[in-house]
Amino acid sequence: MKIAIDGMGGDHAPFSTVKGIVDAINEYNAEIVVTGDKTVLENEFAKYSFDKGNLEIIHTTQVVTNDDKPVKAVKGKKDSSMMVALELVKNNKADAAVSAGNTGALLAGGLLNIGRIAGVDRPALCTALPSKKGFTLLLDAGANADCKPINIVQFGIMGSIYARQVLDVKNPTVGLVNVGSEEGKGNELTKAAYELLKEEKLINFTGNIEARDIPEGKADVVVCDGFTGNVILKLIEGVADFLMGKLKNVFMSGLISKLAALLVKDGLKQMKSELDYSEYGGAPFVGVDGALIKAHGSSDAKAIKNAIGYAMKYVEGDVVGEIKNSIKGE
Repeated sequence: MKIAIDGMGGDHAPFSTVKGIVDAINEYNAEIVVTGDKTVLENEFAKYSFDKGNLEIIHTTQVVTNDDKPVKAVKGKKDSSMMVALELVKNNKADAAVSAGNTGALLAGGLLNIGRIAGVDRPALCTALPSKKGFTLLLDAGANADCKPINIVQFGIMGSIYARQVLDVKNPTVGLVNVGSEEGKGNELTKAAYELLKEEKLINFTGNIEARDIPEGKADVVVCDGFTGNVILKLIEGVADFLMGKLKNVFMSGLISKLAALLVKDGLKQMKSELDYSEYGGAPFVGVDGALIKAHGSSDAKAIKNAIGYAMKYVEGDVVGEIKNSIKGE
């Protein structure tokens, strides 16, 4: 199995990206092909000890920045580290691609270069949110601002497959994000989606859930349109940062507080770990005809390593094949 990595995408590339790749090679014995400025990458990799036989560097001359418009980046920067990584998957020279770069460009590149799975109307970003159960999968986390009811149903099918094949969740439950838990609540989209989800045999639909139920872990997979999903994602990220910042200020405010912090140090570390995006690595773009993982833009080495690990699990779990078999029967 070979994983293609966009070596120049992300806020901390190529430094954190290279360190994450090295850690993935050492920990997972991953085979990596990384795209980007070869001289820069070689100089960075020279700082570390790892099996050089597990690494290939492909030189590219362009970089997709966060300021680039998605379609223009796809068409105008064909020799960018991001687009070349996607081409490797398209041409079966890599089994998966990982990038921490421009989200819109990556999604557009995934659709235009790799393409959709036959029968999938709208691929979706699938992200893991912290909950009392450990995590809850959210689809769509921002790929599709406007959706049709059938899109929401397909998100539920694809999210359930990812939960089973990659995260080993048996018979995952699916909830529809809504303004109330009762049937009949919501706007026209959620009302219509509810009726379709209720009849869908490929998922274990448990009904509506409110946004506050997500951290409670009331469903393994929650589905909604991408606009709603992205708002939920950004709010949870912001609240997590706010809470950790507040706790730090409280425990650093005086001598007694600092002593108290020592007593709960292990608990605080556990809490920080559970709220840390780097633990989950990245969000797969489910529904494209290949394994494509979007790592967080501010990914550190740990997040890149974990994103590579999830990319490997995505391939091993044959998520694409399972989606093809399921959606085909729709």
